[in-house]
Amino acid sequence: MNRLIVAFGFALATFAPSAFAAGDPLEVGPEIYKLLFENERVRVMEVTFKPGAKIAVHSHPDHSVYVVTGGTLRIAPEGAKASDAALDHGSVVFIPAEAHAAENVGPTTMKLIVTELKDPPAKKN
Repeated sequence: MNRLIVAFGFALATFAPSAFAAGDPLEVGPEIYKLLFENERVRVMEVTFKPGAKIAVHSHPDHSVYVVTGGTLRIAPEGAKASDAALDHGSVVFIPAEAHAAENVGPTTMKLIVTELKDPPAKKN
């Protein structure tokens, strides 16, 4: 089930989590992603993209992104055309589950806080 979501002012192709087998960003880009917090409901990571830094295809469940330090990021959703996004300091975006690669194509180091949502615990009867 493919969906088209507009985020960061450009279109992102998104896929149901079972539709891709891309790696975990902490493993694919350990020099870019740093784990800050994790529990049974969320995972919070600090992302630091130096100018020219790239990360190979990786996947996220539904997640939000807070832009600490802005810049220009090229996002290449798996199976779709890459798009550049100018991300401003203080912006917050929600992105449904997807797999993508990314590259900092701007002149500044970008810092982001990514919060991934986990499935809620099953309700007890």
